[in-house]
Amino acid sequence: MTAKKTGTLNLRVDPALKEAARIAAIREHRSIANLVEWLIRQHCEAAGIAIPEQSELFKEPDDE
Repeated sequence: MTAKKTGTLNLRVDPALKEAARIAAIREHRSIANLVEWLIRQHCEAAGIAIPEQSELFKEPDDE
């Protein structure tokens, strides 16, 4: 199995929002990064936004 690639997302938020995210992540037994990823996936699903598979984004050349 090929390891999944990850991307970096740097953003600035209000300190109170960061603290709320930290508390929410603890309650959900997640890291803040995983909580943000999960929230984005939830939003995209609710809004009908397709999330492409990594294989579609990072196509490898054929072995032929």
